[in-house]
Amino acid sequence: MFQFKINVAMTTTEKLPHQVHQGRNVKRFREMLGMKQEALALELGEDWSQKRVSLLEARQTLEPELLGQVAKVLHVPEEAIMNFDEEAAVNIISNTFTDFKDNASGINNNCELTFNPIDKLMNVMEENKKLYERLLKAEQDKSDLLERMLQGGKA
Repeated sequence: MFQFKINVAMTTTEKLPHQVHQGRNVKRFREMLGMKQEALALELGEDWSQKRVSLLEARQTLEPELLGQVAKVLHVPEEAIMNFDEEAAVNIISNTFTDFKDNASGINNNCELTFNPIDKLMNVMEENKKLYERLLKAEQDKSDLLERMLQGGKA
């Protein structure tokens, strides 16, 4: 009888679904792109701030419209944010290694390289450059506006 109760408890805990934390996935993809919260806020629009991005990254789930907007800015599919599961990724990575006793490579190299990493790096650097230029322009516009306001106040 006691053994039966333990088995029932084990099967019920095994059936609990693992829920993906979409906000944490936004943070992961943002960090992979080398983007700060302020930069993401700037890309999302004038209603956004670093604090709001921080709150977004703390949320378990995101509304579909917001999810689409963030995915577009991060240049990733919505499904990547909705479905990326760190535990599953670790499981996949661990399954690509084999214990070799003769010091042979343990990496599973069954896939072909379909992109040039240098090209990807250059694309990311170009996007960062454009983002920096937009940020610089926004700061210059703010400075010009402040200067005009100060000039108007003196007149």
